Amino acid sequence: MKKALFILFVCTSLKAYTQADSLRVVLPGTDTVTIESYATRYDPRKALLFAAVLPGLGQVYTKKYWKLPLVYGGLGATAYAINFYQDGYTLYRRELFYNLDNGLEAGSAINPNTLRTTDQLRYAVNRYRRERDFMIIVMMGVYILQIVDAHVDAHLKEFDVNPNLKVRVEPAFSNELLTGRMGGISLKIRF
Repeated sequence: MKKALFILFVCTSLKAYTQADSLRVVLPGTDTVTIESYATRYDPRKALLFAAVLPGLGQVYTKKYWKLPLVYGGLGATAYAINFYQDGYTLYRRELFYNLDNGLEAGSAINPNTLRTTDQLRYAVNRYRRERDFMIIVMMGVYILQIVDAHVDAHLKEFDVNPNLKVRVEPAFSNELLTGRMGGISLKIRF
């Protein structure tokens, strides 16, 4: 009985004292670490499409929330200016047609509603139309600028700003023999 217990004890404890296998087999996918690139999170084409569909959405996509008031402020200000100049244009055009219909074509004849002559009304109509058209062009420029901004921001997410890059602007003075003392600006770039 003692012999049987001893053999049973030795057989069960043999596994505890065996050597480890020196050749390790690594199964694929168990120790693989996927590195998510910071640049792939923001697709420039998607940012461009978002900004084109809804102004400011490209800035939200690239997480530049502080630019939203600039986008909507620019679009809102130009929309207000377009409305203002359109109202002035329609008012003065209506009064100009009133002058032309009632025979007030002479330069000295004054419109009783606006207290302006026909020449002044023509000038006002042309001015308000020109300013309205210019504001429409400015609004298109703001719209295109916010699209380009979203696209460029998405591209520059992968740009690494190294702390060793430095630009220093400082005053510089020189004392030359022929010209005397001179002041200037020194620009030092370190990369």
